[in-house]
Amino acid sequence: MTATPAWMSWSSGKDSAFALAVARAERVVDVQGLLVTVNADADRVAMHAVRRTLLEAQAERLGLPLHVVEIPSPCPNDVYEARMAAAVEAALAVGIERMVFGDLFLEDVREYREQKLAGTGITPVFPLWGRPTDRLALDMLAGGVRAVITCVDPQVLPAEFAGRAFDASLLADLPAGVDPCGERGEFHTFVWDGPGFRAPIDVEVGETVTRDGFVFRDVIAAPTRMPGPVPVDGMIPA
Repeated sequence: MTATPAWMSWSSGKDSAFALAVARAERVVDVQGLLVTVNADADRVAMHAVRRTLLEAQAERLGLPLHVVEIPSPCPNDVYEARMAAAVEAALAVGIERMVFGDLFLEDVREYREQKLAGTGITPVFPLWGRPTDRLALDMLAGGVRAVITCVDPQVLPAEFAGRAFDASLLADLPAGVDPCGERGEFHTFVWDGPGFRAPIDVEVGETVTRDGFVFRDVIAAPTRMPGPVPVDGMIPA
C-alpha cells in the first residue's frame, strides 16, 4: 500500500518529533515537509521561542523541507486563520492529503483542527492521541528524543525548570498536577536530537527572559569546542 503524502505540523518540540517518528514507523503517511508558524517580529517559533536558525537545523537533520508561516505578534485570530488557510492551499498544490499533529488529549484543540481542515481535501492525523502521558513521556526518552525546556508557565511550574533537559530526572521533579508532557501548556521544548535526525544539533542554553507571563530560556547554537560533551543545565550537547 502506498503511503499518503503528508506534512507534519511542527512546533520544534518533543511531541512533534515523536509524532513524526510514530507516523513514519506506521507507514500510513509519507511525511514530506514540516509546517511551522513563526513570530515574524522575533523570528522565532511562537511560545517555544525557538530561533528560525534552529528550526532550519532540525529540518536539515530530518531531511525535510521547512514550510514557514509568518505571523505578527500579537496575531489576531482572523489573520492567523487566513495565513494557515493559505498554507493548506500550498500543501494541496503539491499533492499533500494529510496533516500530522502531535496533540495528545485536549479535545477542543483537536476539534478546532478538524473543523479548520474539514472540506479542504486534507485530513488531520493524530498518531499520539489518547496515550497516557506518563507512559508517553518515558516512551519519548526511550525512543531517543532529546530536548530542552524553552518555556514554562510559572503559575504551575517554577521558573528554574526553564533550560533543563527533558529527561527522567525532570519527570521525577515535576510538581503534582503538571502533565509529564506539558500538554496543558505547563512547558514547551526544543528537540536537539531524536528519531530520524541524521546527527544531533549542538546547542547550549542562554539567557532567561520573562515575557507575557511566561519564563523563556533561550537556546542557541553552541560554539565550536574541543571534542567531549559538556553538561549545560542537565543537557549534554552533542
